[in-house]
Amino acid sequence: MKQLILVRHGKSSWDYQVNDRDRPLKERGINDGHLVASTFGAQKVELDAVFSSPANRALHTCMIFLRKLNFPLTKFRVTNELYDFSGEDVLNFVGSLPNSLNTVMIFGHNYAFTNIANSLGNKYIDNVPTSGLVQLYFDVTDWKKLAKGTTKQMLFPKTLR
Repeated sequence: MKQLILVRHGKSSWDYQVNDRDRPLKERGINDGHLVASTFGAQKVELDAVFSSPANRALHTCMIFLRKLNFPLTKFRVTNELYDFSGEDVLNFVGSLPNSLNTVMIFGHNYAFTNIANSLGNKYIDNVPTSGLVQLYFDVTDWKKLAKGTTKQMLFPKTLR
């Protein structure tokens, strides 16, 4: 059985003249990240690996979660394939995961994550919001064979406040 946990980066700032990969989180993005990470952390889900887009906003959101979850950095990697907005590269990345990993958390971007949540989950989500978490469950043992699964939970900052 496989679980894929999608976390969209926190609310980012457009106040700086930097390229897209370097945009930082706004204070709201930091606060929302802590809120969702604390709520998820209380569930004591055992993660096998965590991966993040190299974009500053995704990486910062990921670090908030890793600290809250007390997750070892030895099981964390940054991957360029998660800096994707369509979802195609993300799905290719997930399909290439080693089958020894059963529960994986990834940090990335929209529209990729909304598309993936809707194509692989069984609940329609209009939009995965910033700092939003979607946990998907699949009754398969091979990441290459992911098909329609079950949307186990959605944690969105607006519903947790």
